Amino acid sequence: MDLSNLNAPEPNKKKAKRIGRGQGSGRGGHTVGRGHNGQRSRSGFKEKFWFEGGQMPLQRRIPKWGFNNIFRTDYVAVNTGTIQLFIEHDKLGETITLEDLRDAGLAGKGDLVKLLGDGEIEAAIDIEVHNASDSAQKKVEDAGGSITFVEN
Repeated sequence: MDLSNLNAPEPNKKKAKRIGRGQGSGRGGHTVGRGHNGQRSRSGFKEKFWFEGGQMPLQRRIPKWGFNNIFRTDYVAVNTGTIQLFIEHDKLGETITLEDLRDAGLAGKGDLVKLLGDGEIEAAIDIEVHNASDSAQKKVEDAGGSITFVEN
């Protein structure tokens, strides 16, 4: 079987109701299923999807606040405790590159990685990240490891 042999199921073969073809068509005759008068009954009527019939639209009713910094650098946070867990379960080795973090599922393709100091680490690791907190640097160096910073 391939796509050229497929047939539509029976309910899909139902003919569309013909509107605007008189009283015998079963679709209203002179009003053609649009009701009487009003904006929506006119020919050529198109409605924007956010239009609410003249009521103040939702996007204008909701208060606006805050500031979005377009120059902000977003990092994916990876904690030292998480690294230790992954090492204990043999998902990461002693030398950890950005590729290793992506393969382990801790970061995605194109993500910037920041190492944070939540949790303890006993393994002496050599890790490659874009940024690291002071506490994470201290914990890694105290365990006998090192951190290499990669350019964004």
